[in-house]
Amino acid sequence: MPQFGYFLSCEEHTPAELVEQARMAEQAGFTSLWISDHYHPWNDNQGESPFVWSVIGALSQAVSLPVETAVTCPLVRLHPAVVAQAAATSAVQLAGGFRLGVGTGEALNEHILGDRWPEASVRLEMLEEAVHLMRLLFTGEQVSHRGRHYSVENARLYTVPDEPVPIDVSAFGPQAADLAGRIGDGLITMAPDRTLLERFRGSGGGKPVYGGLKVCWGTDGEEALRTAHRLWANEQLPGELLQILPTPRHFEQASQLVTRQHVQAAVPCGNDVEVHVAALTKYVEAEFDTVYIGQIGKEQRGFFEFYGNEVLPRLGA
Repeated sequence: MPQFGYFLSCEEHTPAELVEQARMAEQAGFTSLWISDHYHPWNDNQGESPFVWSVIGALSQAVSLPVETAVTCPLVRLHPAVVAQAAATSAVQLAGGFRLGVGTGEALNEHILGDRWPEASVRLEMLEEAVHLMRLLFTGEQVSHRGRHYSVENARLYTVPDEPVPIDVSAFGPQAADLAGRIGDGLITMAPDRTLLERFRGSGGGKPVYGGLKVCWGTDGEEALRTAHRLWANEQLPGELLQILPTPRHFEQASQLVTRQHVQAAVPCGNDVEVHVAALTKYVEAEFDTVYIGQIGKEQRGFFEFYGNEVLPRLGA
């Protein structure tokens, strides 16, 4: 049986709201936290995007739960040497209870400095080099590196945890799953895709798998569906659009093609316990190690009461 964590959405909430949600998550019985790392929200309706490393510092003083970024892109906007320092400090603040989730990112967040947005195969190559470099820095030794994509001169992290920060790799396709199996300490993905998981496990052995699911709890199921469609229709866009569209405005335009029926098929909405349990059972059957649930919208307190009292006990959590 997997563990169940809570997915903090920096795209929707202020730093203070995220800290309060983390407290409620701990009280409700969730065992860990994911937190998104964005420069922009996906659309203006979501409306927020605080700097994740500041929020993690606040979380370290507010709750005792482990935290992971889901996910950080250490490729373009932030150099991997800078991400390594942020991750190492977070691990110290959280007494070792920090994992660094990494992925190849989205133009939405990474194009802001005017850098070229590479194609997917190049980004995978950059990610492999970035992970290698960050692991060198996590040793606390002085590092000089001349690679194909990154250079570092005489860099040393003085504030490091007792154990190197675990690095989990996000994957949604076969090439990324192979890379995650080869270089990651675990896999991050969203859907309970057995084919993807088998590909990862075939490449990397018995490493843990972490999944995520967004839901929209509410006493009025139709209103919950409207909220999910208004805020997160972007998640139902096909193909590589999530990686290549550059601004929230572009996502708003593309999301006009996403119907409420598309969202209803993907997002458990309302307060029917069976609907929520059925969605999470798919992750249980796919043998995920931890599943992170994120509540869409402002109805946070009701969500935590519902999950703490009704859903998590049904799943043996």
